[in-house]
Amino acid sequence: MARVAARARNSAAKRAGKIIAAARASGQKSLSEFDSKRILKAYGIPVTREYFAVNLAQARTAAKRLGFPVVLKACAADQAHKTEHGLVAVNITTGKELTETYRRLERRAGRNFVGGGGGFVVQEMVPGEREIMIGMVRDAQFGPSVMFGLGGIFTEILRDVVFRVAPVRKRDALAMVRGIQGHRILDGIRGMKPVDLEVLTKSIMALGRIGLDFDEIAEIDVNPLIVKGTKPVAVDALVVLGD
Repeated sequence: MARVAARARNSAAKRAGKIIAAARASGQKSLSEFDSKRILKAYGIPVTREYFAVNLAQARTAAKRLGFPVVLKACAADQAHKTEHGLVAVNITTGKELTETYRRLERRAGRNFVGGGGGFVVQEMVPGEREIMIGMVRDAQFGPSVMFGLGGIFTEILRDVVFRVAPVRKRDALAMVRGIQGHRILDGIRGMKPVDLEVLTKSIMALGRIGLDFDEIAEIDVNPLIVKGTKPVAVDALVVLGD
């Protein structure tokens, strides 16, 4: 089992390393949402089903594969604040609406957006009433520190978060999820089933592993993870590279 786990970690690091190397070679200071999620997925963190599109035809094909409703987002390495710039559209339910939305976002993004390396992510619409977040920040003294807390709009309002220095073991991750004041959001409440703590703790542990594997990653922000049924799914993500 130990050898299998080691091979899986090595494979994940190899795939992530290629993405990071390509970004650094092009002078990027951060990864696009799409590439950020590719790294998370390599390490076993659940992410949304999605496709990258550089034209309307590809966006239409992606929507058909995913099935409506879908989300459409502008996606580029320098597009960290998509919502604030009106570059995210949710709950698109028809092909006609997708076409109109694509053209509107394309105009907002700018004439040279796609030609300059940008594109659009067509993403499944993830239903769920509970939003949490995980992250990693590299401290100059302690190294990579992993964070867990309430996500979505509550992140900046409540600031209900806890930190642990990597590596994060399972007992540490379990202590983290019970360490926030709003931990009852993870329980079975209002007819909702309890959050799958196995998936959640593995995701927290994986972020610590990424931080240890790659000194060049300065920060990871995964916000929100929407709880779909019982499973937390990363809906948005940002990987920031250091000097």
